[in-house]
Amino acid sequence: MAANPTDSDARAPDARTGTRRESATLDVIPPQVERDDVEADGRVGAVAYPYRIYEASATVGRAFLSDREVTYVASVDRARRLVLRADVVPDVDSRDVADVLVLPADLPAELCRERAHDTVFGWTTRKFALASAPDITFERHVDARKLFWLAERDGGDVIVDSVTGDESRLDA
Repeated sequence: MAANPTDSDARAPDARTGTRRESATLDVIPPQVERDDVEADGRVGAVAYPYRIYEASATVGRAFLSDREVTYVASVDRARRLVLRADVVPDVDSRDVADVLVLPADLPAELCRERAHDTVFGWTTRKFALASAPDITFERHVDARKLFWLAERDGGDVIVDSVTGDESRLDA
């Protein structure tokens, strides 16, 4: 039976680094690279990273022309506290994930929205010459976790992004 990430049955709780679970039911961004597809010489672990993804619109007023509207997708990494640009607001699946380190969502929802707003403002001001501040609205948002696979290999451990398939070496 899957454990809820908020249950108190964690094996190694740590407020800074997360909680390791035998199993957890999580809302995740669907992986393009499944755990079983990762090449490994040993165990393949999982890390669940918290994100809040916003679909935002910025309306730019223009003299003598109709307003211009541009849309952005801002992905707020709630663990590292930064905002990244994304292509789309992902669909979210609820999945049971075994042997997973669930990282805490350190950034509260209000600060996520504030940081997304500030970032969309910056993206808009770099793209357009503005006579006044753009009007920024958030159409929708989703909360989801992105999975990363930790693979043991003879040449050194790697972390694999489950959505893009990008790999990075883990330095000891």
